[in-house]
Amino acid sequence: MADTDITPVDQIDADGNTSDDAKLLLSLEEMIRNNRSIVEKLKKELGEHRDMLKDTFEGDATFKEHQDEVKAATKTRNATKAQIMKRPEVATLAEKVKSMQSQVREYTDALSDYLREYHRVSGLTTFQGEDGEVLEIIYVAKLRPVEKAKRR
Repeated sequence: MADTDITPVDQIDADGNTSDDAKLLLSLEEMIRNNRSIVEKLKKELGEHRDMLKDTFEGDATFKEHQDEVKAATKTRNATKAQIMKRPEVATLAEKVKSMQSQVREYTDALSDYLREYHRVSGLTTFQGEDGEVLEIIYVAKLRPVEKAKRR
């Protein structure tokens, strides 16, 4: 009997997935939930330990004295920076930097969209740059709460 790519009808669920796909999906969902739970627990513990460490430093007299000196120096530095920023040429330059940062963000977002579409259409996970360098297309997936209006 020859191998075929046809999946028996009794192994296809209501969404058109094979039973193997359904099992994989359930397994992935469970792994996602477990790892998310671990990450949240570790974040909570990390926060508690950071607070304990912070309290240790704040309880040390020498550290507190040095911290007060740093605060005074920072206040002086910030006042000097504010004075320098009042100069017209510096204010113009700062605005230019802010504008360029915004442009970089916009072009980076557009590049991400183009790469996602390139990958979807071509199936490739690499892209060759103008200089011949081969670059890998990578994605970072994260979870965040969905607004109630956006939920299915």
